[in-house]
Amino acid sequence: MTIEVGDKAPDFELKDNHGATVKLSDFRGSRGAKNVVLLFYPFAFTGVCTGELCALRDNLPKFSDRDTQLLAVSNDSIHTLRVFAEQEGLEYPLLSDFWPHGEVSRAYGVFAEDKGCAVRGTFVIDKEGIVRWTVVNALPDARDLNAYVTALDGL
Repeated sequence: MTIEVGDKAPDFELKDNHGATVKLSDFRGSRGAKNVVLLFYPFAFTGVCTGELCALRDNLPKFSDRDTQLLAVSNDSIHTLRVFAEQEGLEYPLLSDFWPHGEVSRAYGVFAEDKGCAVRGTFVIDKEGIVRWTVVNALPDARDLNAYVTALDGL
């Protein structure tokens, strides 16, 4: 199932790289609500993924200044994500869709069954939980984070 602009974003509950539970629905509603950039990527420690996530790290104010939470999801274990985040200085949550393997990636239509990982899918979700912008790229194709910023400016 592919998630389209205008769809309600499927809620999920995943562990982050510190073992804390993160629920998408925690960012909805009137109190403490934030827009969310939900970013799926194949694997930690790979070239394109590291480049994309470090570009986000280097541009965090572009998101925090727009009242937006970055959530990056891969099919790696929380232990792998903890080491990856520490090594690269990533201060936003890296979420593990490790078990049940790819369940959230499948819910968003970005799990590549033949590869066993998520493709590069990004979903800009507003404070009410509605998908307002999305892009899905093949595994080798990096995304342009400025497109996310443009989408956020349109909210």
